[in-house]
Order: sequence, then C-alpha cells, then structure tokens
Amino acid sequence: MDKVLRRDILQWDVRNWSKVLEFWENNTDWSKVHDCLELGAYAGGISLWLALKGHSVTCSDVNDSQLGRRRQLHAKYNVAEAIHYANVDAVEIPYREQFDLIVFKSVLGGVRKPANKQAMQQVVDGVLKALRPGGQFLFAENTNASVLHQYFRRTLGNRRTWRYSSVDEIREFLRDYSSLKLQTSGVVATFGRTEGQRTVLSMLDSLILERICPPSWRYIAYGVATKHQGRPGGPLEGVSARRPVLPLHG
Repeated sequence: MDKVLRRDILQWDVRNWSKVLEFWENNTDWSKVHDCLELGAYAGGISLWLALKGHSVTCSDVNDSQLGRRRQLHAKYNVAEAIHYANVDAVEIPYREQFDLIVFKSVLGGVRKPANKQAMQQVVDGVLKALRPGGQFLFAENTNASVLHQYFRRTLGNRRTWRYSSVDEIREFLRDYSSLKLQTSGVVATFGRTEGQRTVLSMLDSLILERICPPSWRYIAYGVATKHQGRPGGPLEGVSARRPVLPLHG
C-alpha cells in the first residue's frame, strides 16, 4: 500500500495506526465478507479500504457534516459505486443481522458528550446484533494509557470530553462475543505535534518503547471479535456470556 493511500485511509498518526490495518488484514476471514458497515466514518477512510478490497460498504456517521469529504475521497479512488452512505447513531444501531463485518476507529469514547460506560456498551451490543452469525467486528480505540497520557489530555488535549477506556474495560465490553483477538500499540507518538514528529516518535515506539513498556501504557487498542454461530443475540448454548478471551498480545 503506497503512502498516499495509507494516509487517506488513516488520516492521523499514520505509522502507528497502520499496525491496526495490518492486524485486521491478518486476523479477518475475508472469504466470508461481503456486506460491511463502518460506524463513525468521519472522512470515510476505512470504508475506502474495504471498498478497495471489493466489498459492499455502508459508510455511516451520526450526521452529514463530513459527507462531501467522504464522497470526494471515494470518488478519488473510483469506489463510490461500492459504497452506500447512511446516518447512524452508533448508540442506536438500527440493523439486525445485516452485515458480515462491522468496523470503527476511535468512536467509543465520543459517542456521547461526555461519553459514559453505558453508552459505550450499547454501541458494542448494537454491533453484535447487527452482525450475522459468525460475523466479525473490527475495532480500534484510544485507551487511557499511562498516567502521563492522562495528565496531558486533561491539561493540553482537545478531547477533554472524550472517555478513554482501559484495555480490561474493552475486554469487558466484548464479553458476549465468541472470540477476541486483541493487540496494543503506541507509546509516545501521540505527543507529536505534526505528522512528521509522530512518524519519528512511532519509530521510537516500535524499536524500543513497545518492547520495554507494559501494554497498559500503550494508547491504541485494536482487535477482531467474532460473533457466535448460535442463536441470535446471545452466546452459544451452554457457554457463559463471560467466557475467556484470547490473551493480550505484546
């Protein structure tokens, strides 16, 4: 994937968030994917990625404020015919067993202002209901990370109403899925003021800091959760809703 396309898909902190795309690419059963939904699409970069892979995509956000930007991006890559646009409040997803794959990037923490745990759980539960049996949920979120991250977000950040979750809390949100593969990345790249600075700092993350810092210090959590093949809206018969998930990777 060339640099311009990667930037158009991810928009910000491209080098670190590229790890998300790579993880999704390698942990999704693409042979079973046709109908996709992106929630909280903003500029529509993830919808672009899915459409370029040949899938049918519903590109959604809570309102039309960035619709022109999304259409322009998709027209640039000649994938507009594969994409349908919709207004969807992620807390009140209206679909039922309609998609093979649902994806979002940096959505949970801002679904309400201020966001709250109940609303965030409603998003994840709504995704589960909107997936067909065996469907997959691709997610990526900013975590609360280290004490240093939390301090600078409170004092300097422009997302003071955003609710950052811990990795354990994300696991809890996803407890009703039949399986979960979860990864974390990024330590200091988020402190860069320009994309060039973030690129340099992300190299430091990859080469040194991610090797020596605990996963709880990393600010990006992402993964693939799979819906059970059993009855709609609940876990497999005889299996606890709080079944264990796969261990956190490094």
